[in-house]
Amino acid sequence: MSKFILILVFTCGFSMALKAQDYTKDVQSVDAIIRALYEVISGEAEEPRNWDRFRFLFAKDARLVPTFKNPDSIFAYRILTPEEYITRFTSRKMGFYEWEIGRKTEEYGTICHVFTTYATKFTKDGAITNRGINSIQLLKDQNRYYILHIFWGAENLGFALPEKYIQ
Repeated sequence: MSKFILILVFTCGFSMALKAQDYTKDVQSVDAIIRALYEVISGEAEEPRNWDRFRFLFAKDARLVPTFKNPDSIFAYRILTPEEYITRFTSRKMGFYEWEIGRKTEEYGTICHVFTTYATKFTKDGAITNRGINSIQLLKDQNRYYILHIFWGAENLGFALPEKYIQ
């Protein structure tokens, strides 16, 4: 019986390790982690997202910070953990596609800042519904990149995108 339990524990641990390894390619470069971020949140209304892949992109204490206008038209922000983002996102019953249309990147040692300009749609073939900028701070350690923060604002707040961020 103890051999069976040992084999079961080993098999479960090995399969969990393989699952994590599936996402290691997503965090090996700036291009890869940004591409993975956009891919994992995009899809049709009822299409499930791969939230394990999403979680793998983030550092332990990561935060997502959307900006918005409150009911009095005053600019505000909300601070979310990746888990809170997942909860808010999955409560929506509409499709969502977001992709990169421009990028500016600065790196130094373990620090990487990415200004990634995006466009959004509600359906894959639909009209563009918004554009904006994700300001993403990444940590680069010896083995991978981690998302520390994503802070974003969109044109629907009343700010047109400067041409230099669309290229």
